[in-house]
Amino acid sequence: MLVVIALGGNALIRRGQPPEVEIQRQNIRLAAKAIAEVAREHRVVVTHGNGPQVGLLAMQAEAYKQVKPYPLDVLDAETEGAIGYLIEQELCNQLPEQPIVTLLTQIEVDPRDPAFACPTKPIGAVYSETEAKQLAQERGWAVAADGNVYRRVVPSPEPKRILELPTIRLLVKVGALVVCAGGGGIPVIVTPAGSIRGVEAVIDKDLATALLATELQADALLLLTDVDAVYVNWSTPEAQPIHGTTPQQLRNYSFAPGSMQPKVDAACRFVEGTGGMAGIGKLEDAAEILRGDRGTIVKAE
Repeated sequence: MLVVIALGGNALIRRGQPPEVEIQRQNIRLAAKAIAEVAREHRVVVTHGNGPQVGLLAMQAEAYKQVKPYPLDVLDAETEGAIGYLIEQELCNQLPEQPIVTLLTQIEVDPRDPAFACPTKPIGAVYSETEAKQLAQERGWAVAADGNVYRRVVPSPEPKRILELPTIRLLVKVGALVVCAGGGGIPVIVTPAGSIRGVEAVIDKDLATALLATELQADALLLLTDVDAVYVNWSTPEAQPIHGTTPQQLRNYSFAPGSMQPKVDAACRFVEGTGGMAGIGKLEDAAEILRGDRGTIVKAE
């Protein structure tokens, strides 16, 4: 089988941990063991998040005033390379005979996407209201309140096309384990003349992974996180896990928009687009989720 595995942010940095390299390396080592268990029996493609890492680079750039801050698409590329390096290295240690490659991945978005008119994703440092408004005027940023502070917010457009898809297909065909589309990929637009240009945006990694898995016609999509399943009535005494379900059934519920909802949307899109199986659950349960023994299993009716 061809299995696409999306590593949630907890695979890199656990809740409350600082985004230090050695901490990430230790966490990724555990993730690599779970991926390797699947990869010993199946072909595997891996994606991952990058939110804290992009935010850290943005804050570090603010400390060096002699150079203008790098645009967000470049920060996306930097983190995709850095995180991919750590994942690739730990996977090589687990699977010494397996060809493994990390691929920077550009994903096309539509410049007319409504998300560009309504930025919602916070990024980088926190500011006072006065500082935020001044930066918005100087740099053309959109800013928004985040509790008692202000932060820059950027659009999160829909992923439309994976530019490196032919290369990914070729690598999978020759037996490589591919790490790609990290952080939702690098958001770009393609001009009418055919040239490519990066844009200041972030693409949801789960939706990008669903697109990737669908285009590859994968047999299974695993969305791995730090909870054992999708729950209805989460964080209430009535919380109940969902085990076996269909896209139609899942779409009857509402989930947290910044965490579980994108995973549910991604699972539904993949199953509807391919007829394959999607699983959502704990990172360490990856092999058991694939077998249908743990997590939330989403299949077509």
